[in-house]
Amino acid sequence: MLEVEWLLSFLLLGSFIGFMAGLLGIGGGGIMVPVLTTVFLQQGIPVKDVVHLALGTSMASIIITSISSLRAHNEKGGVIWHVVKRMAAGVILGALLATFLVASLSSVYLALFFAIFMAYVSLQMFLNKKPKPSRELAGSMGLFMAGSGIGVISALVSIGGGSLTVPYLTWQNVEVKKAIGTSAAIGLPLSIAGTLGYLINGWASSVPQDFIFGYIYLPAVFLISTTSFFTAPYGAKLAHKLPVPVLKKIFSMLLIILSIKMLFSVI
Repeated sequence: MLEVEWLLSFLLLGSFIGFMAGLLGIGGGGIMVPVLTTVFLQQGIPVKDVVHLALGTSMASIIITSISSLRAHNEKGGVIWHVVKRMAAGVILGALLATFLVASLSSVYLALFFAIFMAYVSLQMFLNKKPKPSRELAGSMGLFMAGSGIGVISALVSIGGGSLTVPYLTWQNVEVKKAIGTSAAIGLPLSIAGTLGYLINGWASSVPQDFIFGYIYLPAVFLISTTSFFTAPYGAKLAHKLPVPVLKKIFSMLLIILSIKMLFSVI
C-alpha cells in the first residue's frame, strides 16, 4: 500500500485540507472521508471495511490540526476554558460510545449517514445560516449533555465538531470568535477519544495489511497531518483577500458531490 502514487495522494489531500481549513475555517473530515474511501477501495481494501478505515484515519488526522488550531486561538484569548472543561467529559464519552456503534454498522449505513449529515452541513454553509442568540449559557449538566451529543455525531462522521459546537455556543450568546476558539479546544479531546475508540473497536477486525491498526492507516495519518499543518496558514492569509462567502458556496457543493460519490462507491 506504500506505492509512490498513494503517498503523493495523501500529501496532496493533506495540503488541500489544511489550505481549505485555514481559508474557510472548517475541518477536513468532510473532504477526507469520501476521498480516503475512494483511495482505499483502489488499494484493495474490502468494501465492508473501507468506510470504517476512512473514518478512523480521518479522525486520527484531525489531532494535529486540533492542536495547532487550539494554540492559535488560545494565544488570542479566544478559548472559554470553563466551557471546555464542562463539555469535554461529555464529548469524550460520546465519541467513545459512537465508535462502538460504528464497529457494528455496515459501510453502506455509515456512508448513508455521512452523506445525509454532510448535506445538512453543506446547506447551512451554502445559505450561510447562523442561529440567532436567544438564551444564556447552559449549566454544567446542559454543557455535558450537549458535549455528549456533539461527540457522538462527530465520531460517526469523523469531524472535529466545529460545525456543531460553534452554532450551539453562538445560540447561547457566546461571541462568534470565542465560540470558534472554544470549539477548537473541544476538538482536541474529541479527536483523541475518537481515535482511541476507532483503534480499540477496529482491532479485532483490523484489515490484514501493513501499517493498519484498528481502523487507522498510519501512513495516511502522518502525511495528511504534516502537510495540512503547513498549508493552513496560507489559507488563513488568503481569507482576507478572496471572496470567502462565494468560496463557501462552491465548497458546499463539493462536499455534497464527494459524499454522494462515496455513497455510491460502497453500495
